[in-house]
Amino acid sequence: MRRRRLAPLLAVSVTATLAPVLATSTATAATPSTASSSAATGALDQYVKQKPRWKRCEADAPAEFECATIKVPLDYRVPGGKRIDLAISRIRSTAPDKRHGVLFSNPGGPGGQGLYMPLGMRESLPESAQQKYDLIGFDPRGVGRSSPVSCDLEPEEENWLRPYKKELFDKDVAWAREVADKCREKAGDTLPHITTRNTARDMDLLRAILGEKKISYVGYSYGTYLGAVYTQLFPGRADRFVLDSAVDPARAWRGMIQWWAEGAEPAFDRWTEWAAARSEKYGLGDTPKEVDRTFWDLVAQADEEPIEVDGQPTTGDDIRSGMRGAVFSPEYATEAVVELKKAAAGRPASAKKLAAFTGSEQAGTAGAAADAAEVPSDNMTASFWAVVCGDNSAAWSRDPESYRQDAIEDKGRYPLFGDFASSIKPCAFWDKSVEPATRVNNKVGSLVVQNEWDSQTPLPSGQALHATLKGSKMVTVLGGEGHGVYPNGNACTDGTVTGYLLNGKLPAKDVTCEATADSNAEGRKNQKRDVLPGSPLPERAPDRF
Repeated sequence: MRRRRLAPLLAVSVTATLAPVLATSTATAATPSTASSSAATGALDQYVKQKPRWKRCEADAPAEFECATIKVPLDYRVPGGKRIDLAISRIRSTAPDKRHGVLFSNPGGPGGQGLYMPLGMRESLPESAQQKYDLIGFDPRGVGRSSPVSCDLEPEEENWLRPYKKELFDKDVAWAREVADKCREKAGDTLPHITTRNTARDMDLLRAILGEKKISYVGYSYGTYLGAVYTQLFPGRADRFVLDSAVDPARAWRGMIQWWAEGAEPAFDRWTEWAAARSEKYGLGDTPKEVDRTFWDLVAQADEEPIEVDGQPTTGDDIRSGMRGAVFSPEYATEAVVELKKAAAGRPASAKKLAAFTGSEQAGTAGAAADAAEVPSDNMTASFWAVVCGDNSAAWSRDPESYRQDAIEDKGRYPLFGDFASSIKPCAFWDKSVEPATRVNNKVGSLVVQNEWDSQTPLPSGQALHATLKGSKMVTVLGGEGHGVYPNGNACTDGTVTGYLLNGKLPAKDVTCEATADSNAEGRKNQKRDVLPGSPLPERAPDRF
């Protein structure tokens, strides 16, 4: 039955797909003329006619998990030019007679591999939702198996969240310049086109190739921005969109990195109150002020002489950086600081609980991105900078001294992480974006889902996306901890999101749910998880969205 209706559907889809792409003006090229538009439409028409050659993704993967590779234009302004690969995957609906359509997904990033997302979605979605959708995954352009980009970076060059030190700032500037130069030298023709806008266009081209009028979508973290950009470029193709742990489009991307510092301060204050209320058990101080002093005394001690933690010297900067994420779960942060006190006093301490400060929980996360398909070891970082710098070069100052001043000022305003977030980044030396950043402002229906205490995309970020998407409704989990909400076993949140995916009806008004001990435990588990469910690939890193 599907084959019989495919031809007319594609005829409609081709025209609908191409018009918005060609009508979108860019920073470096005028809107195409009628003649050039016709030529470009003809070139793109060849892409839409592709028939994916589906086959089992891996020998040891479930038989129903299928993969294929399609071709997409590197530059949509010149669709007859260079082509790149887009690796795609699917798990078909478990009940074709109940099938509603396709459900795309993205795990976050930028730089996160999404090819295995259908396996994770199959584990998490209720059977009723799996009956409704073909689950569609893909590695975004430049990522994983989708013509992966590389800058030939050494591991130490990938360490990018650097605290401000007066004596080291010139070296940090040299590092940022070197990363940008290496990326330009290695992949200068490709990186300008590894952008969120082009990934959204890839999604819509894939929609047309699959013969679908619309797509539904679940995106996490960076994936919320990708989803929002899709709704802006292709408002008529967005069906049921779930945007979980949301990015503020107006702050992509320098401002989003700075959110990490701004969001950590209220979380730190919450932690001091929590620990003080339990001083009899933990002994960190009887008042929030005393708990605060305990922490900063440890930082000062480690600044003077690194504290030995599990055989590893841990500096005050290491402690500040680790505490940034830890404080969003007060119990986790408290237990970590208790053990840090022991280590600082030369007593035996739990290495597991000190992992917040050593980073051992995420050890190997970046390297795991290089899988059997010979993905470059720096692919996650190279594709991250391509998007973070290339989506909106105007957000990044070209004056290194401005970063010095911002880092000094923000360390004063946000002492835990301000200088890490605001100091120099390779984007200061990146080439100008090939087209302007997307201004998201539409009435497309969508569901924004947000924990109150999210270390990567704090609550105000989710609220900003909700305000920007005027047709959206928002689910806020009061007391919710962790980055990534759905599903977490909370009947309120899971029920609202699943109901929307099943029937397409948004709640009549915004929904407020209360976190439970179990749902927060699931959130913390998700935050620490090394790999995407059902996949050998990393789910997300502490320095990504």
